[in-house]
Order: sequence, then C-alpha cells, then structure tokens
Amino acid sequence: MPIRILLEGRPGSGKTTAIRRLAALLPTRETSGFTTEEIRTHGTRVGFALETLSGERAVLSHVDFPGPPRVGRYGVDLRVMERLALPSLVWTERTLVLIDELGRMELAYRPFEDAVRALFAAEVGIVATVQAQHGPFTDALKRRADVEVLRLTVANRDALPERLAARLESAGR
Repeated sequence: MPIRILLEGRPGSGKTTAIRRLAALLPTRETSGFTTEEIRTHGTRVGFALETLSGERAVLSHVDFPGPPRVGRYGVDLRVMERLALPSLVWTERTLVLIDELGRMELAYRPFEDAVRALFAAEVGIVATVQAQHGPFTDALKRRADVEVLRLTVANRDALPERLAARLESAGR
C-alpha cells in the first residue's frame, strides 16, 4: 500500500518549506511534483509562483492578472497549471509525488483535480499540502481510509520533514 499523506496547515504554517525540505532530504528518491510560493512586493503579498521539482517556474496568480478565475484578490493563470503543474505529476510505481498545494487556485483547473483523483486511485506514494479550511475536494481526500492527515504547526514544522523522510526511506516508497 503506498504512503499517502496530507500535510494540513494554516496559511504561514510552513507547508511549502516542509515540502521543499522533504524533497531535499530525499535526493536519491524518484520524486515529481511542484511547490508554490508567495510573491511579495514591498512586504505585501501580490501573488504566487509555481515551481516544479525540476526547476521550471512561472507566476500562477497575481493581483494584476484579470482572471477568470479569480481566487480572492488574485487572478489565476490556468495555463501555468496546464504547462507546468500537470506535466510535473508524472509517476511510476517508485515515484513519490509531492504537491504543494491542493488549494483553491490549483483546484480551479479541473484537469488538475482530475489528475489528482487519478493519482489517489493509482499505486503511487503522495505527500501533498492542504489548507486547514474546508473544501469539498480536500475534505473527501482527508476522509479516505488510505490517507493520513498530519497537522503542520509552527511547533512541529522544523522536525516533521526529517521524520517523514526517514519514514519514507524505511518504507521504500
């Protein structure tokens, strides 16, 4: 049975940092996926960038993007999901897929949601981040019997990537 873990945390809890540290701690593992990070101008968040684990990067959302869709004050460029996020989810049975995050911006692109459903139906290891707030898609994933939900907090965010890396290495997935 593949390992399937959702790292649940509030905004600013360190979800992106945890996924990036986990990927760095698994240099010999076959991994795929992406991370997202805030774009700040003069200390104010103005958008989010998406970066694949292979290093491709693009602006996913920005206050200056017109949308649609719009998530809060951000227009989302769904072409980034098509061009970078979807192709980054390639896998084999030995791959560990790392996704940061399964959030409203990412899930605004229906083919991405379908790809995530397919991943969870396949025999592949997954570690993904999700917000603590409720959402129909992520709530359904959290209720799955084959998914472990780990709460990421400021108190455990530094130690959690190392613990997960050790666990994943010992499981061989």
